[in-house]
Amino acid sequence: METVKKVTFRIKRWIPEEGKFRIDAFEIPVFRGMTVLEGLIYIKENLDSSLAFRRSCRMATCGICGIIINGKPMLACATQILHLNSDTITLEPLKNLPLVKDLVVDHTPFFEKQRLIKPYIIRQDEGEEYWNPTREYKQTPEEVEEYLQFSYCLTCALCYAACPTSGTNKNYLGPQALMNAYRFIADSRDEGVFIRLDIVDSPDGCWGCHLAGSCSDACPKGVDPALAIQLLRKKVIERDLGYLKTVKGTSLVSPLPHIEGAKRVEPPKFTIRGAKKKAQEILEKYFK
Repeated sequence: METVKKVTFRIKRWIPEEGKFRIDAFEIPVFRGMTVLEGLIYIKENLDSSLAFRRSCRMATCGICGIIINGKPMLACATQILHLNSDTITLEPLKNLPLVKDLVVDHTPFFEKQRLIKPYIIRQDEGEEYWNPTREYKQTPEEVEEYLQFSYCLTCALCYAACPTSGTNKNYLGPQALMNAYRFIADSRDEGVFIRLDIVDSPDGCWGCHLAGSCSDACPKGVDPALAIQLLRKKVIERDLGYLKTVKGTSLVSPLPHIEGAKRVEPPKFTIRGAKKKAQEILEKYFK
């Protein structure tokens, strides 16, 4: 492709062996439509093979390539270099997460907080159908609209990196976990509203939000975690005032005649040694 101009990438690299940052500058050729991720790949393939960063889908679906670009958390694969209107682009690892190397951070604390809010459908009638489902629960288009916006989350952690409360309080659940708590509360199939409200009703939960709105500004999918947190607070107040009642989740759809009684298709077998045992350990630890 034809080079439009040259741009300098100033990369704030974390050097784990030295326990400090180092800033390296790289001049790269830029073509129309070239993304920041493609710029990083160019550097790794042509200028410095030791540069560490994460990438996978290259189409803003997996969320793994999140970094700080010119001071704002963004997806490297969805950010075109020319759209930044700058000859110098500064790249940094995401804030509020442990550093690993260069632009790579450890997402473990982020996912641990998501786990705390029980990010799955909770049913009081939990049984064989819950663990070995044969068909889906009923849900109207209007019921889907209640939580659809919040289901677009990529778990990219951009909102977490942008949140000032997450930067000052390591116990704060963070905008993504709180948003996801509301996403399941608003789901008509779920019956865990009081369980989740007990989890988020604390200064480290929905009341720790300072309404900065930086989480919603950073979200690449327009999920708006700040809105979800306010709706979550509303649910807590409704519960405390006695207005919130237990609602039974929707029932199962009727079985289809042509598959009722049909032989159950088993999932594919594990191909990696020890993977089945590891999966069972995770299920027992987190979901039982």
